[in-house]
Amino acid sequence: MYGDTINAISILRSTGIELFITSQNLVEFWRSATRSVERNGLGLTIQEAEVELQGLETLFPVLSDVPEIYPEWRRLVLEYGVMGVNVHDARLVAVMRVHQLTHILTFNTKDFTRYANEITPVHPATIMP
Repeated sequence: MYGDTINAISILRSTGIELFITSQNLVEFWRSATRSVERNGLGLTIQEAEVELQGLETLFPVLSDVPEIYPEWRRLVLEYGVMGVNVHDARLVAVMRVHQLTHILTFNTKDFTRYANEITPVHPATIMP
């Protein structure tokens, strides 16, 4: 997955497309980075995770958590009947909608297909020069 990710980011940047992340992406990264390897994490120390977090913040602008996100998230979960862990995906879509972004680069495109009228999920392996 790493190769597909780096390739997609390089191609998109070379065409002038600006890429963003959200605070939610960073929170989820921290969870996985600091979780033990035995629990399917990366097993990084706090210091190692902080270095990686700073790297991500340098590579990608972080979209602001503005008050308009919550009402948009609420609309999405009610309109699409979102429950359980899928509420996190709905929040990413809400952030995108508020910041007027249309495409999400994700390995989990199926998790975002319900939002086809709102955003377009794009799998990194599908990005070609």
